[in-house]
Amino acid sequence: MPLNIPNLLTWARILLIPLFVCVFYLPADWLVPARQNQLATVFFVVAAVTDWFDGWLARKLGQMTSFGAFLDPVADKLMVAAALVVLLKLGRVDAIVAFIIIGREITISALREWMASIGASKSVAVSFLGKLKTTAQMIAIPLLLYHDPLGVLDPELAGTWLIYVAAVLTLWSMVYYMRMAWPEILARTGRNGEGE
Repeated sequence: MPLNIPNLLTWARILLIPLFVCVFYLPADWLVPARQNQLATVFFVVAAVTDWFDGWLARKLGQMTSFGAFLDPVADKLMVAAALVVLLKLGRVDAIVAFIIIGREITISALREWMASIGASKSVAVSFLGKLKTTAQMIAIPLLLYHDPLGVLDPELAGTWLIYVAAVLTLWSMVYYMRMAWPEILARTGRNGEGE
């Protein structure tokens, strides 16, 4: 396991996940709800920034590794899934939205793994649509974690709209990736559903 700076940042992102989750389980006399929201938001935003920074740093330093390529998306998916479960528990996101986003991540991760195993990973490489979906959810989640009014901005309302946009983009991108992979699926399973 190569321990370079980008990989260490990815590990740090994974370690931040239980921190922003545990914030909401602290006793009420330790942190009032508004402070819990603020602290969880800070942890999530720091984790999200390291997501961008570790990729940039890996390219800049020439430290891109196969382990880093594996760990980075795992950290992203854990971070988003944990945040959605917390938001679901707090009643700030609908169960169907959480199911769509988490279900899509599991499905596309499995699809990418299978496509890589048959040497066709380029068919399901990250698309602009996938990046747009990620951007929408990475803005929506901190807004929903923060929750409380912020000047003229209503984070709860803005976050709710954005998470619905993210859910639509999630379904759209899943259909896109499935369509890209469909010729390979047909070629290997046969039109009658029989395996190789």
